[in-house]
Amino acid sequence: MKLVRYGRPGKEKPGLIDEFGRLRSLAGIVDDIGPALLSDKALRKLAKVDPDSLPLVRGEPRFGVPLTGVGKFIGIGLNYADHAAETGMAIPKEPIVFMKAISSLSGADDDVVLPPGAKKGDWEVELGVVIGTRAQYVSEADALNYVAGYCVVNDVSERGYQFESSQWDKGKGCDTFGPVGPWLVTRDEVFDVQRLDLYLELNGKRMQTGSTETMIFTVAQLVSYLSRFMTLEPGDIIATGTPPGVGVGRKPQRFLKAGDKLRLGIAGLGEQQQLVVSKAAR
Repeated sequence: MKLVRYGRPGKEKPGLIDEFGRLRSLAGIVDDIGPALLSDKALRKLAKVDPDSLPLVRGEPRFGVPLTGVGKFIGIGLNYADHAAETGMAIPKEPIVFMKAISSLSGADDDVVLPPGAKKGDWEVELGVVIGTRAQYVSEADALNYVAGYCVVNDVSERGYQFESSQWDKGKGCDTFGPVGPWLVTRDEVFDVQRLDLYLELNGKRMQTGSTETMIFTVAQLVSYLSRFMTLEPGDIIATGTPPGVGVGRKPQRFLKAGDKLRLGIAGLGEQQQLVVSKAAR
């Protein structure tokens, strides 16, 4: 299934995308798409609903974050060897973990807002992993069984803030720095999560081209690793790292500015499009 939440910010309604790419309403079937709906049992029950029995949604409504109740938004740094090389950093021997603020979450096509003083805004197309079952000290072999599904994430970053100290979080958690979606694709629809193509374009020019096949740490390894240090709860999102082509790694470097347009996606998981705007200082 491809699960979505559509409508104005704060007023989103649950829906799904049918096999013909049409948006259908899940109102009356579920209250919302949140942690309680992400277990294998709950998803199997929802999958029994005939999409043709659901009302079509007219127009082209906004897509919000495809799930509510996100408890943790976890980022993984330098998880593609070629990305580490372009930034001049060593290939990590274990996952680099940082946190993105929950308040950074935004819809797939919502504007990316550069905060006052930002001069080094950057883009990062990433595979998002949504946890469906509480995970604590899980093995690598069992790790994917704890995943509800996958989505597109743009791990927007302000490099100036990110590298002011050894802690990356403040350059990762600004408002609108976490576009997620447009939909959550359930695990059963992804044949091999380690063979997904990723791409990102800036103003129509291809900047990033990659595949999850070249991850240093696989999704299963990441879920298992993280579960050793924190309990992963249903609704938690893991952004698993980005392939090469980010602005800070280019020669000359290229950073985001107001008016830029981003287009990014992952095979089978949908596409995002964002306009970059600047927030004036108060």
